[in-house]
Parts: sequence; structure tokens; C-alpha cells
Amino acid sequence: MEDFSSFQDKIHVQFQNVALLEQAFTHSSYVNEHRKTDREDNERLEFLGDAVLELGVSQYLYREFPEMAEGELTKLRASIVCEISLVNFANDLNFQDLILLGKGEEMTGGRNRPALLADVFEAFIGALYLDKGFDQVVLFLEKYVYPKIKDGAFSHAMDYKSQLQEFIQRDRSSRIEYEIVEERGPAHSREFIAHVRVQGENAGIGIGRTKKEAEQKAARQALMNQGAM
Repeated sequence: MEDFSSFQDKIHVQFQNVALLEQAFTHSSYVNEHRKTDREDNERLEFLGDAVLELGVSQYLYREFPEMAEGELTKLRASIVCEISLVNFANDLNFQDLILLGKGEEMTGGRNRPALLADVFEAFIGALYLDKGFDQVVLFLEKYVYPKIKDGAFSHAMDYKSQLQEFIQRDRSSRIEYEIVEERGPAHSREFIAHVRVQGENAGIGIGRTKKEAEQKAARQALMNQGAM
């Protein structure tokens, strides 16, 4: 089991108020079983962290995707801050090893319960904000969240291929074809270039780190060229 000291070393952040960090990982069931201590649970930190995380992600999306409309930004942000995504972020850093739980919650598998892990991740963001400020939160997100966005982990939230299919299907005789026309770069940093053709004519081009991402970006450009976005 990891302790809070080694956890801080791992993320390269040293809390001035370690009690605040510990609170972020303290479930209400633990507080209920240790009433003689002055521990607080993480629910208020979770409330704060939710807002701070949304701002941190919103700021990144606004800057990274200048051509993206408000509705698209909202949909993408929702996929990044949803429960399943927060659980993945928490698991990447082994948050489950640090959670302080009551015996009953522990016995029923609370340590790996998705909702609980998501809450802990938000509470940690809230604690980090209170202890180090928003700039440190952004530095943390730059290491553990933003790269996943950039690598296309949330491209499913912007399924431009389906949107293009629906748009083109208005003309039932039209057909859509995707082709990876080029692969470039070293194996650890590969880039793919995709073309999308509508009725045999080039309609869009996309570049991505995976074939799927490149095709999605090609479909997005095609939609823009068709005036559908």
C-alpha cells in the first residue's frame, strides 16, 4: 500500500498542509468510525474540486480547439469529467491504495467502487487547489489529463464520422470512403494522414496519432467544408 509521502514524491507535489491531502482521500464511512478524531471527510473538497476541474478542462479545450463550437466543447468536456473518465485518471495514479474507508465500506468493495473513486479524484483536485493554487492544478492536469485529450482518448465524444454519414445520407446515392494515405514519424510518435472521399471526390483530410483519430479529423473537415458545422 502506498503512503501519502511516497504519493507526493510520485506526482512531484509536496503539500504544505498534508492534512488537507489526507482529507481528500477520507471517505465519510471512515469518519463515522473514528468520531474521536478531528478528521473531516472529503465531500466538501469534492464539491470544490468538481468546479476547479471543469475550469481547468474548459480552459484547455478553449485554447486547444479554437475552431470548435460551444456545443462541441460542452460535449467533449462532459466526456472528460464524467465518472468513468475520472475513475481512469484515479486508477492511473493508484488512488485506491490511499483511500481511508470504514470497515463496512471496505468489506463491500468500496475501495474500487467507481463513484467513490471519481469523488476522490475531484476531492484531490479541490485539495490541490486550496493548498497550491490553480496554477499547480493546471500543472497536474498537464501531466495526467491533457495528454489523454491530445492523444484522442475522448474522440468518441466527437463522432464526426457518424455525423458525416447522417449528413451525406440525405442523398441516398452518395457514398463515403476513408483512406490512410500516409504514415510518418518514428514508431513511438507515429502520425497518420487520412482522406475522406464523398462520391469519389476528396472532401476532407485529417492528421492524427491513430488511424481512427485521423479519420475523425478528416470527417470533421468534410463537415466544415459542407457547411454542416
